[in-house]
Amino acid sequence: MAANPRDILLKPIITEKTSAMMQDNKYTFKVALGANKVEIRQAVEAIFKVKVISVNTIRVFGKTKRMGKSEGKRSDYKKAIVKLATGNTIPVFEGM
Repeated sequence: MAANPRDILLKPIITEKTSAMMQDNKYTFKVALGANKVEIRQAVEAIFKVKVISVNTIRVFGKTKRMGKSEGKRSDYKKAIVKLATGNTIPVFEGM
């Protein structure tokens, strides 16, 4: 996989559900499809300077969508739910 941590963490996922999870010190990110849990942990710790307790990953398959008579498919992606140690926060999510 890529050596650069910013190639592993693509963007944060911010929804009502993930905002509620932030109260439990869990943050959700869209990550590279080929990234594993160890690489995700190292990327979060390197970028945000926090201590990661656990990483859970989910493979999300793209839905088939129709627009008139033509049919297309959304891209597949992987998301990671990262639990941080007590007292650690990620400032990107603070304004939410």
